[in-house]
Amino acid sequence: MRPYLMISNRNREDDRLGSRLATMGFYTAPADADPGKLHTLAAWTKVTRQAFVAQLKAIGTECPIVPEAEHEDQKLLCLFVHGYNSDWEDTVNDYLLIKNGLMEGAGDMGQLVLYSWPSKGNVAGYLPDRESARDSAPDLSALLVELSDYLTVRQRIAARTDDPGKFCRMKVSVLAHSMGNYVMQEALVAASKQLNDPQLVSLINQFVMIAADVDNDLFERDQPSGSDGNLMANLCYRIAALYTGLDQVLGMSAGLKHFGTRRLGRSGLADPGNVWDNVFEFDVSDYIDTQDSAHSAVFESSPAISVVRNILRGVDRNYIARDVAPYAQPAAPQPIPMPAAAPA
Repeated sequence: MRPYLMISNRNREDDRLGSRLATMGFYTAPADADPGKLHTLAAWTKVTRQAFVAQLKAIGTECPIVPEAEHEDQKLLCLFVHGYNSDWEDTVNDYLLIKNGLMEGAGDMGQLVLYSWPSKGNVAGYLPDRESARDSAPDLSALLVELSDYLTVRQRIAARTDDPGKFCRMKVSVLAHSMGNYVMQEALVAASKQLNDPQLVSLINQFVMIAADVDNDLFERDQPSGSDGNLMANLCYRIAALYTGLDQVLGMSAGLKHFGTRRLGRSGLADPGNVWDNVFEFDVSDYIDTQDSAHSAVFESSPAISVVRNILRGVDRNYIARDVAPYAQPAAPQPIPMPAAAPA
C-alpha cells in the first residue's frame, strides 16, 4: 500500500476544504489511514512543498528498474485532476475510487496524487467553475515546471555517468476528468511557455482525458504552431481522449458555450485523421454502466478502468481493449405474463 497524497488550492473551512481559491497546500496521510476518515482534514498532515516533493522523489527512487522490453510494468506517478461540480468530499471519494481500482493490491501501478481545485460543487456553479479552473492553472503549471526541471537533471546525470539507474524510475502520467482537462490544458500551455517549448523531454508520459470538457478540435494539426493543442501534444508522450455520446452533462456544457465547437468527451476528435500522431480517441460507450451517469461512469465500471489501466501502462492504442470484455448491461425487465382466462 502507498500513502495518500493531495495537492489543493482550496481555502480551509473548519475541518474541510472549501470552494474558494487559496494558496496551494500539500497534504499527506499514511498508507494505513482509515479511508472513511479522509473526508476531514484531521486525517491529513499539511507539509511544506519541499517535503512533499521530496516524498515523491523518495517514492520514485524506491521503485525497481524494469528491462526495456517490460516497460509496461514500470511504476508510475499519476496525478488525478477532478472535474466540475465537485466539492472537496466528492474529490476525495473519486480519488479513493481510482486509487483502489488502479494502485492497490496485485494491480499496483504506482502512486496516485489528488489535485483538488476549487470547484463550487453544484450545477449552478458551472461558469464560476470554469473561472476557477483557469485561475488554478498557474499553481499547477509551476509544479509541472519544477517536475520538468527534476526530470531533466536526472536525465543529464544518467547520460553523463552512463548509468541507467540514475533515470527517474517512475513514469509521470495524468488522469483528468471533465473540466479538470481544461485545468490541465491551461497549465500545460503555461508550463510550455515557461520552459521555452522544450523538445527533448516529455513531461507527461500518458495523459488520459476522460469526459473532457474542452473543444474537440483542440489537437488539429493545421492550427498555428503555438496553439494550445500543439503545445500540449509536445509536452506529452501520448494523449488518449475517452468519450461517449451518452454523456448528457457535456451536452449541457456545449449548450452553455455557444462557441460552435462540440465537447471532446462527448463527440470524440473533430477530425481524427488531422491530429498529432501521439493523440488518439477511444469510444467507451460499450465499456461503461449506462445505468449510472455516463459522465463519471468510467471510474465506476470495471471494463472501462481496465482500458484506462492499459493506456497508463503504455499498451499500443490498437490493443488497449483486446482482453477487455464490454460491460454486460442488465437485461431489460420482461413483462409479467397474464394468467390464461378461465374457460367459459
